[in-house]
Amino acid sequence: MSGEEQVPVTEQLTDNMDRGRFELRRDDGLVGWLYYTHLKPNRYALRHTEVETSHQHQGVAGALVRRVSDEIRTRGGTITAICPFVADYLSRTTGYADLVDARHPGYSDRAAAESARVAAGG
Repeated sequence: MSGEEQVPVTEQLTDNMDRGRFELRRDDGLVGWLYYTHLKPNRYALRHTEVETSHQHQGVAGALVRRVSDEIRTRGGTITAICPFVADYLSRTTGYADLVDARHPGYSDRAAAESARVAAGG
């Protein structure tokens, strides 16, 4: 064990309805956001994920999608994954496939999602 203690990071997810996005904040401020459109009856089209440059390649995008998905689950909603990163995350992560709206899954081409993820530097 090193002499330095790991300080836990505090995360907070907020729904900024005015901007149509979920925002993830950590101790040092806003680190990422996920744009969405709320569709009736209770479906969320997750459109685009962004991470502050200084926080890229630190797992922020995955944490953001996980937290947003968990929030949508608590609301009893479903997800239409327009964003390729979201589609890829949900298809690869155990426990989230049930959230994808069966009639409107969105971006479902896994190979294209992988290409988009790689192109985005993820």
